[in-house]
Amino acid sequence: MEPARNAFDEQAIVMTSHMGPSEFSGLYECYHETVYRAALRITGNPADAEDVLQTVFLRVLNRSGRTEPAQMAGAYFRRAAVNAAVDLLRRRISHGESGLEASRHAAAERPVLLKEQLRRALATLAPDDAAMFLLRHVEGLTNGELAEMFGQEKNNVAVRLHRIRQLLQTEMER
Repeated sequence: MEPARNAFDEQAIVMTSHMGPSEFSGLYECYHETVYRAALRITGNPADAEDVLQTVFLRVLNRSGRTEPAQMAGAYFRRAAVNAAVDLLRRRISHGESGLEASRHAAAERPVLLKEQLRRALATLAPDDAAMFLLRHVEGLTNGELAEMFGQEKNNVAVRLHRIRQLLQTEMER
């Protein structure tokens, strides 16, 4: 399933600290659902997804004078959401928190346990590896899109994804 495209996807965006309220509002209106859905699929928790949404757009606002053109705005926001969600999962694990403690009834179900186990395994990966895996297998980007986004050859992306899957499998079997 191809992610929905909008007017901002086809043009480069420039994010600066001088971004006006109307420009920021336009970006938020176009991408808040994309960021929220990506974060929700990764974290599995609506409150965490809202935290990620807030984090991503605060980062856009706090560019503090740096100008960063993104090749495609949609790709930028999807990757930012994945990175922020992985950061949140890492913080949760490093502080000994567990999504299982928050919802004991749901934790009894096997699919929920597997998702939590995958989230914990993802948190052990290098940030770029976790982002690449999630963008491919959760967000549905193609290897070609990932190659462009990460500045690698398409074949290298396929090999890297294979190695990432092997690392995740090893971590989940522990």
